[in-house]
Amino acid sequence: MTLHRLSGALQPADRWCERLRAGAGTTRVLLLLAGTATAAVPGISAAGATPESRRWTAAADAELLLLGPGRHRPHALPPLPAGVSPALIARVVVEQLALEPLVVDAGAAVAPAVPHLHLAQRPARCLSTGAAMAPARVRQLLLLGRRWGRQLARRPQPVLLAECVPGGTSTAQAVLQGLGLDAAGLVSGSLREPVHALKAQLVAEGLAAARLAAPASPEQVLAAVGDPMQPLAAGLVQAAAQAGLPVLLAGGSQMAAVLALALEFTPPAQRQRLAAQVAIATTAWVAAEGSSNLPLLLERLAGRWEVEPLAFAASLRFQQCRSPELQAFEQGYVKEGVGAGGLALLWQLSGRDPADLAAACDQACALLR
Repeated sequence: MTLHRLSGALQPADRWCERLRAGAGTTRVLLLLAGTATAAVPGISAAGATPESRRWTAAADAELLLLGPGRHRPHALPPLPAGVSPALIARVVVEQLALEPLVVDAGAAVAPAVPHLHLAQRPARCLSTGAAMAPARVRQLLLLGRRWGRQLARRPQPVLLAECVPGGTSTAQAVLQGLGLDAAGLVSGSLREPVHALKAQLVAEGLAAARLAAPASPEQVLAAVGDPMQPLAAGLVQAAAQAGLPVLLAGGSQMAAVLALALEFTPPAQRQRLAAQVAIATTAWVAAEGSSNLPLLLERLAGRWEVEPLAFAASLRFQQCRSPELQAFEQGYVKEGVGAGGLALLWQLSGRDPADLAAACDQACALLR
């Protein structure tokens, strides 16, 4: 089945996909949870209908991923303007491919009530403060990610990295702009129409308050306007990819920021090697969104770091589904999260039909209700 390639040359993309096909059934799935007080800014996010409900979004999504829709979950899914959490898609894929996700709490507002790795961190401050995290914390998370990446590379199974960070597209834009990339107006978000003006205001306030010297180091940018998921993920990607391990970054704009950080931490002569090991995979809803532009964002990333980033969009669509919650994806109310796009791509790479995944999601959604 032909894959929808958003970025990267055909031959490197084919080589990367072949490696994932060979290891689809043994892929290690890591879900990184984190928080940022940016999510409490009124109107910034739809990952929960209210700022208070967004505090337990990460915990509820992790519980749905591990427990499934038919079991009691300690934290109810936060109410959304429409639709259902993309964690439902992720759950269907990991269950049917017999994958065993590892959940890592790198600083969520509420810890999930399922087995997970707890890093005893707290959410970042709002990016508008220009002091989102202490520099020592950024270094700690970065070193932990690198150590973890080297450990993962000891075994040849691919790694799929997913995230759940309410407010995370705003910190992604802030980090990208702090690194010198023109990302304004290109970054997606959980709202049906991304609030570009509000994000731009927060980013401008944060970068101004931080008073970063030019050029700022990636550690300084993260400390100023980032979130805890980003240094942990960037360090992991950098170390695993440099060791030759294929990595699937399951997400959209937030994973573009993770890739940008990993590239910035890598010496220029080694960047293309890193880029060849890593691919971003998102949903068709993010790829087709008219009010953001992930392909152009990746094109600018390519020019900034002189690499050819690989990126794909999964073919999963919900037009034929009966569930109104899934139809809301087609209407733009829900787009991505909890690795939904990357896991849907892994489903395709394992030889399965996206229509079968849509049908299974329809059944899971009925069970959730």
